[in-house]
Amino acid sequence: MDKLRIMSVFGTRPEAIKMCPLVRELSTRPEIESLCCVTAQHRQMLDSVLEVFDLKPDWDLDIMTPRQTLSTITSKCLLGMDGAIDALKPDMILVHGDTSTTFAGALSAFYHQVPVGHVEAGLRTYDKYSPFPEEMNRKLVSTIADLYFCPTVNNRDNLLREGISQGVFVTGNTVIDALKTTVREDYHFATEELNHLPYGERKIILVTCHRRENYGKPMKHIMLALRQIAEQHTDVELVYPVHLSPVVREAVDAYLRGAPRVHLIDPLPADEMHNLMARCYMVMTDSGGLQEEAPALGKPVLVLRRETERPEAVEAGTVKLAGVVQDDIVTMAERLICDREAYARMAHAVNPYGDGNACRRIADAILWHFGRGEKPADYQA
Repeated sequence: MDKLRIMSVFGTRPEAIKMCPLVRELSTRPEIESLCCVTAQHRQMLDSVLEVFDLKPDWDLDIMTPRQTLSTITSKCLLGMDGAIDALKPDMILVHGDTSTTFAGALSAFYHQVPVGHVEAGLRTYDKYSPFPEEMNRKLVSTIADLYFCPTVNNRDNLLREGISQGVFVTGNTVIDALKTTVREDYHFATEELNHLPYGERKIILVTCHRRENYGKPMKHIMLALRQIAEQHTDVELVYPVHLSPVVREAVDAYLRGAPRVHLIDPLPADEMHNLMARCYMVMTDSGGLQEEAPALGKPVLVLRRETERPEAVEAGTVKLAGVVQDDIVTMAERLICDREAYARMAHAVNPYGDGNACRRIADAILWHFGRGEKPADYQA
């Protein structure tokens, strides 16, 4: 019997962190030929993850251009995917989450009548402009997909409410699988500054902020809040790997540059980010992935957004919504900095996102779909 040709498509750093473990798991299955197509929507940050996981793509669209727009990303992905699908002839295409690469990859698969598996399916805010464009991307992919790999029961229930009940699996999140590869107690940072942070003496807060919906006034409020926290708490140091987006960098330079005990560094490879997270005190972020990763490492998370499509973490107590208003952000951060009991409640809450076996469940589900294995049991937190 011929091997199944399963092609994973991704293009950004967060997608790569979550998809590389799956590509590697698929490659261990004798029934599967695991293929990898990258769009390089984020070139430099994508390559750093591929290096960490020692993964070489079978096809590279290399679409990234300076100040690219959503339209250019989507159109270049669509055109490039034609060549990839024609050459690699996949039996199924896997896309992840909610990026423009995700939507274009699924749409191209549909145009070529290739089945689609959606990794990290079922996340919703029910506001099509927040997060933008992610909320609409994932909803559109849901109308195309044939298999749905949901991190949590809540994600599955979202799909059920939309009338999607076939081919739906609860798998846990593949990012927990990734942490098993990257986090080590004896880790030495290539970014030398990180080796010399006063981890035991001061509270190290890891910060990220880059989402499009936070551009403008929300980002200004976030930056001012971070500066206020650093200025008012001498026992705190902030480490901010600054996204390569020119909009983000301009905001950081305007409001955070020169603030005391604030380390502004370049984006980190996945292994450095994970190991910094494992050593920090808490995380303040507008990232989706960090809301899943940090709780697995026992780190409280303040989400710098108005809402989250990951309500399981809020319900579990590992994550709190801090919003985008300066005073609110400062108040919530200070509570975790100063109140040991409040900190302990978040740090010791149970992470709802998986047991590190999501990739195995996804691979089993794909084989079951093609009649080559047993249907896997759903993950239960």
